[in-house]
Amino acid sequence: MEELDDLKSIWKQQKPFEAKNEEEIALMLKGRSKDLITKLKRNVWFELILTMVCIAGLGFYGFTLRPGALMWTILALLVFLVSYSFYYVKKIILLNEYDSSATDLKSNLQQLIERLEIYLKFYKRSYAILYPVFFALGILFGALETGFDQYIQKFKSPTYVMAFLLLTIVFMVGIYTITNWYLKKLYGNYIDKLKSLLKELQN
Repeated sequence: MEELDDLKSIWKQQKPFEAKNEEEIALMLKGRSKDLITKLKRNVWFELILTMVCIAGLGFYGFTLRPGALMWTILALLVFLVSYSFYYVKKIILLNEYDSSATDLKSNLQQLIERLEIYLKFYKRSYAILYPVFFALGILFGALETGFDQYIQKFKSPTYVMAFLLLTIVFMVGIYTITNWYLKKLYGNYIDKLKSLLKELQN
């Protein structure tokens, strides 16, 4: 009986549930959207700083090399990294333009998600094209350095061909898997959270 009396006492002390009004809910959603945008900005800045460090490191290393396959591959990679740094700056500008205090949070959020998804699609497509291009460039520069005839001679060996194909498959599968995980971690998860936030606004 003592246990029952204790439960009754606890129940009486509980405050009745107070439903939040629409204004409070809207403020909560705005706060959550602002927090997600802040995290996305942090990730873009992380990528931009990492890219700039890679440009500086590869640039210094590339100009210390004698002309050859490795130097030309690094220079091609530098062109790619410099062009991508502009992409990151554009994405930071887009995120800075987002106003969580806007009256029409729903349409503001919808436009942001659409533009972020366009950026993410561009990101994935560019990597899908650029990885094979850089791989082919590495082979081309290697062939130019050693001589096409000598380079083609290697492919007459079945063992070399099998090893080359195996390494190519492992490299491509590995790099695409890592890139997809990386993009999901930095952007995909946050875009999904913004979508769920938009769904809450639409209900």
